[in-house]
Amino acid sequence: MHDKNWKRNLYILMVCQFFVMAAMTMIIPFLPLYLQDLGVTDPQAVSRWSGIIFGVNFLSAFLFSPLWGKLADRHGRKLMLLRSGFGMAIVITLTGFATGPWSLFFLRFLNGMISGFIPAAIALMSMSTPKKQVGYSLGMLQAGAVAGGICGPLFGGIMADFMGFRMIFYVTGGTILIAAFGVLFFVKENFQKKEEKVKTNTLQDFKKVVSTSPILSLFVVFFVVQCALIGINPLLSLFVQELTPSQNIAFYAGLAMSVMGFANMSASPFLGKLSDKKGHHFVLLLALLFAAIVTLPQAFVASYWQLIAFRFLLGLCLGGLLPSINSLIRHLAPVGMESRTFGFSNSFMYLGTMLGPTVGGWLASVAGIRSLFIASSILLFLNVLIVKYRVVPVMVQRKRDEKREDLQKEKKQDNRQNNAKEKHHLGQA
Repeated sequence: MHDKNWKRNLYILMVCQFFVMAAMTMIIPFLPLYLQDLGVTDPQAVSRWSGIIFGVNFLSAFLFSPLWGKLADRHGRKLMLLRSGFGMAIVITLTGFATGPWSLFFLRFLNGMISGFIPAAIALMSMSTPKKQVGYSLGMLQAGAVAGGICGPLFGGIMADFMGFRMIFYVTGGTILIAAFGVLFFVKENFQKKEEKVKTNTLQDFKKVVSTSPILSLFVVFFVVQCALIGINPLLSLFVQELTPSQNIAFYAGLAMSVMGFANMSASPFLGKLSDKKGHHFVLLLALLFAAIVTLPQAFVASYWQLIAFRFLLGLCLGGLLPSINSLIRHLAPVGMESRTFGFSNSFMYLGTMLGPTVGGWLASVAGIRSLFIASSILLFLNVLIVKYRVVPVMVQRKRDEKREDLQKEKKQDNRQNNAKEKHHLGQA
């Protein structure tokens, strides 16, 4: 059931997503340096703790995402936005008071457990937007989040030089608090609470959700996309170092990530609109195919600027990937289980985000960094096959069925009108 406030909600949530994503990404580049501040001096220990602390955030998010989805279906998506916003504001502020690696580990686990602002915003917008404009709506949300992801590390870098690392956590907590208040006062949700007749557990919910084809295939596609694309990110700076002799490696590595973000942000609204017109499955298939094609040559680049060109092209594809997957999940989700479906989808996403860098690190140590791009391209080509043979046929058939149903409804309506006219004429006669 769409909401007449959907456009207003969209613009407010775009701004809130920008703030939340900027706040979250301010921290990520400085976790290893913050560990050194907390007294971890051995380089191997810093690397080990960095990996564990980065990963534990996604592990707890993976475990708890279905629970938040279930609660959102019962009590509303806005409540989940507020839970996540206020919860993260408190936990991230407390992270500034960490005393050692174990307290940082515990706080990052807690942060992942209560996180989910962006998935909750996607669920709220996908439910309140008219079905014909879901692609555009989620594309705009993605643009807001990506813009925050580009600006966050930049702001974080400037603040770290001026204020020190602890201050970044206080600023981040304050920023997320502002976003949470923005949701509290300005976002409206037309949610009608429904009592569930039968209480179900997470496994039963999962079985029911994936019984609708091709939802499970989309979950797998989401997982593989995250694995293939996120697995490269932590090691990109090392590859940039290999390509350019410059002293400003951090700047050039940041630029290689940012150029992808700018392309993603620019393409998301356009590809969202295109998917509403042509079909989300059509845009997803093309975006995946293009992503697989432009990822492979990155393994063979000879200069930094060649890498930048291919990263930009990859960013354009990303603008069509995640909004299309989320739009399809929204269209296919069982009635009354929409947020739970997004909850499971997010678990697959977090699992990919967690495993991608781990497996990527191992592969790079065995076969070199360039092998990551080849592996990533192969995974994306496998995704193309999944979408072509498991998703597209089902969606094409569903569109045909919907058209047939619409025609039948129109015929019934015409028959009713004709009958009414006949009765009227007979009455007059």
